[in-house]
Amino acid sequence: MCGIFAYINYLVPRDRKFILDCLIKGLQRLEYRGYDSAGIAFDGGNESPDVIKKPETKIVKKKGKVRALEEELTCEKDMKLDIEYDIHCGIAHTRWATHGAPCAINSHPQRSDVNNEFVVVHNGIVTNYRDIKKVLESKDYVFESETDTEVIAKLCKYVYDHRENEDMSFRELVEVVIAQLEGAFALCFKSIHYPSQCVGTRRGSPLLIGVKTKGNLSSNFVPILYRDNRGTDSAFKRSFSTTDFEVSGDIKAAEYFFASDASAIIEHTNRVIYLEDDDVAAVMDGCLSIHRMKKEEGESMSREVQTLKMEIQQIMKGNYQYFMQKEIFEQPESVINTMRGRVNFKDKEVILGGLQDHLSEIHRCRRLLFIACGTSYHSAIATRQLLEELTELPVVVELASDFLDRRTPIFRDDICFFISQSGETADTLNALRYCKKRGALTVGITNTVGSSISRETTCGVHINAGPEIGVASTKAYTSQFISLVMFGLVMNQDRISTRSRRNEIIEALENLPNLIKEVLEMDEDIKKLAEELYEQKSILLMGRGFNYATCLEGALKIKELTYLHSEGILAGELKHGPLALVDKAMPVIMIIMKDSMYTKCQNALHEVTARGCAPILICQKGDKESQSKASRVIELPGTVDCLQGILCVIPLQLLAFHTAVLRGYDVDCPRNLAKSVTVE
Repeated sequence: MCGIFAYINYLVPRDRKFILDCLIKGLQRLEYRGYDSAGIAFDGGNESPDVIKKPETKIVKKKGKVRALEEELTCEKDMKLDIEYDIHCGIAHTRWATHGAPCAINSHPQRSDVNNEFVVVHNGIVTNYRDIKKVLESKDYVFESETDTEVIAKLCKYVYDHRENEDMSFRELVEVVIAQLEGAFALCFKSIHYPSQCVGTRRGSPLLIGVKTKGNLSSNFVPILYRDNRGTDSAFKRSFSTTDFEVSGDIKAAEYFFASDASAIIEHTNRVIYLEDDDVAAVMDGCLSIHRMKKEEGESMSREVQTLKMEIQQIMKGNYQYFMQKEIFEQPESVINTMRGRVNFKDKEVILGGLQDHLSEIHRCRRLLFIACGTSYHSAIATRQLLEELTELPVVVELASDFLDRRTPIFRDDICFFISQSGETADTLNALRYCKKRGALTVGITNTVGSSISRETTCGVHINAGPEIGVASTKAYTSQFISLVMFGLVMNQDRISTRSRRNEIIEALENLPNLIKEVLEMDEDIKKLAEELYEQKSILLMGRGFNYATCLEGALKIKELTYLHSEGILAGELKHGPLALVDKAMPVIMIIMKDSMYTKCQNALHEVTARGCAPILICQKGDKESQSKASRVIELPGTVDCLQGILCVIPLQLLAFHTAVLRGYDVDCPRNLAKSVTVE
């Protein structure tokens, strides 16, 4: 949700065209997060920057896609593109509307006044913005947008105009401002009063900093500076060499990048610093410093410079037309990456290094809780039955938002799992903090190294699915599924009575990538099915047992991408209401596999066909009995019952994809949705 990107060059000469292209490219890398408008702020004017002490800030904003903003920039008259800047700060933003409709006025950057003295880009929600706005309006500040963000920019100007100390730094000013804010946010600031400086901060929303230098860094750790440990304000003026992070040697040239996501930075540098909540990072004269208002017990005294293992090719479409299409077809490789180094197929053993030190505590627990949202929630539903079987423990699966609403009782001997592709999902993150306060051991299941959930949990499993750009999750779902299966196998490793079952699952995992490839070869057949369904108004999906979650996930994909009504129905509940929807005009997709639920699913099939409906059937190869009652059949290879859901969900992913394309929709960026939901 929303995307922040900022670029600061220090003693690295860049012309305006390069700077604008860099900002636009950064926004394009963040498009997958979901947005409805975009904007940038940079140094304006056409005079040489050498003769301007306070360069004006120019803001360009546009409703719609980043390409519309790019076109708007090309239409700007009297703007020289060949002006060269040795030092410059530019900030950019993609907005997902929360306060105020999508339009240029409500887009970011938001400004403090008509002179653009302070401009800010914001990801998140300021919950007390109305109170701040009333105070500022009483002091004759005039607001032009409907956003909560504008109060931040105007509060910056108020603090600056009423400062007691003329030497107040940009970072100190931002600290005063954010102390007044409530809610979740990531922010980047630019000001004409502090030329070429940039300040970024976060609380609940992700923000990281990329560092690019020709020389070596003075350290791989950025020390944290605290106001309450340094006495008077003058103590802040200590030498950069002892308090700041800088380039070693005589050449201090450096480039810094602030971004919501590593995908916007990777083409520039692979060295990044992940900010923690309440960090305030300031770039001034080529040096980076990170500050906090107070020190909390047990927190780190520095932030490490980490090396990204992501490759630029991973966030490119390659030979595919859409990111989602690419990610569906990457699943044979992504499931291998999830298992690599963890499953020993020869010795039939599973090792999850991230949990190894805590297994004894997990074995002693009272119950297992899996807390997630959306697709991640479905991965927990899909594996719940197997986890109950392998662990012989109560397994509770919770939607994070509902879990918080109910203030669910948590005990010290509970083990709480938090599943999130991005690792930044706001409801899941808040549920994590709720459980930590109550003493439960917390486990993260994420796809993003350095994310908030991966940092704040006691231990965890990285699913290694690779970057997922499409808003509708595909390969992350199957990798989460497999990660949870592996957890169940680890918990069951020492039980002799279930060895044959465990071996059966491990053998099936070894063959799974080949079976996924076999299912993907049915792409053209599924496209033909989409051509028959894309004009429908509603689609029902039915299944039970291990494939109930498959129906929920398939229905979600159809809703997300095609904007059709779609509902995943537990086949055992048909007679309790949903059967009223069934007639010969209603498209129904039924999943019937030859597992322990086969006979019961046959009963549901008879109930549906008795109402004149000829369902589309997803079934196992050779199941002639079921196929005789279907209008269309998708035959899948068989595997062990608990993994069949992975093979069954892929045709539904493809069906949703092709149906959306036929309906003319943007598959990678569905309307009203965001990849990373960082607000409640």
